[in-house]
Amino acid sequence: MTEISNAKIQIKKVSGKQALNAFIRVPWRIYKNDPNWIAPLVSERKGAFSPKHPFFKHAAWRAWVAERDGTPVGRISAQVDQLHLQQHGNNTGFFGLIESPDDDEVFSALFETAESWLREQGMERVTGPFNLNINQEIGLLVEGSDSPPYIMTGHAPAYYGPAIERCGYQPVQDLLAYELDSGSLRIPRIMQALIDRSGDRIKVRNLDRKNSGAELEVMRDIFNDAWKNNWNFVPFTRDEFNAIGKELLMIVPPDFIQIAEIDGEDSAFIVLLPNINEVIADLNGRLLPIGWAKLLWRLKVKFPKSGRVPLMGVREKYQNTRFGPALAYMTIKGVIDAGKARGLERVEMSWILDHNHGVRNIIESVGGDITKRYRMYEKDL
Repeated sequence: MTEISNAKIQIKKVSGKQALNAFIRVPWRIYKNDPNWIAPLVSERKGAFSPKHPFFKHAAWRAWVAERDGTPVGRISAQVDQLHLQQHGNNTGFFGLIESPDDDEVFSALFETAESWLREQGMERVTGPFNLNINQEIGLLVEGSDSPPYIMTGHAPAYYGPAIERCGYQPVQDLLAYELDSGSLRIPRIMQALIDRSGDRIKVRNLDRKNSGAELEVMRDIFNDAWKNNWNFVPFTRDEFNAIGKELLMIVPPDFIQIAEIDGEDSAFIVLLPNINEVIADLNGRLLPIGWAKLLWRLKVKFPKSGRVPLMGVREKYQNTRFGPALAYMTIKGVIDAGKARGLERVEMSWILDHNHGVRNIIESVGGDITKRYRMYEKDL
């Protein structure tokens, strides 16, 4: 069904497998000449947008493709997350998955369509990009497009930010990616003193695969407690975290997930992902007919040289005590050492809110440097 049309551009609602495939494939056109873009796995994208995905148990979404002369050239999504509305008590919806050529007419048509649907849902404000919510891929890359993205992070041309602002959006939050050289992790004297004072009460362990269900629930509980006062926080549901856990356990060695206890209480955790983008860069999004074999061989025989920390957390009650930095450092060091043992040379930690100076100070104190910046935008409807 055409939502907005003129002589050049048609905006069509995504409905059915063929339309969804066209929606997924739009980035191939946008980034065909960008050497740093890495095609996502089409099968993974289809799973993320499946009605069976646990995100859609508490959220509604709509997606559209922009066509010019019958050829898909752009796309956008809009989401209303009931958990977000319950958590924050505001009528804010999301946009996401924006892709467009350098053409204000396409950007405007896409955003007008998404905003119109959000108004119909009773929303008074729109924030994004969320792909599809705060616990998935977020932010528009505005600095750092000269290097490939790490696993589960986005890439974008330089013209996206200005084009979005010309559609009436204002920057509302920046997020940072830090990169660490795994071979030169520093131990600041003050942090070592904290560890020395706290270390006898802290125990760090690898994830217990034999009890993975219980361990995942521990991690979910810590995460939801640690980040509950964060910008636009929405708690992970059990189904969502279990779905992530199943994917993690397929590719993550046990010592890449570490849980810290204080006096026997599970109090912090961290997850390090092998950077699968290194492995899939030449697959062009396809796992068939031989992509699966390549992926498994590379993970087992030629492990990636880089990794990303997408999840970590320290229980709120310890964040402003001497235990907070000690827990953070001991878990970071644990996964960095595990990565080094498998040949990882670089680790990205993302995303970090630019005003989260406590976490930023810890990462910078151990040698992290800002390599990418992502931006969130907002508009009143």
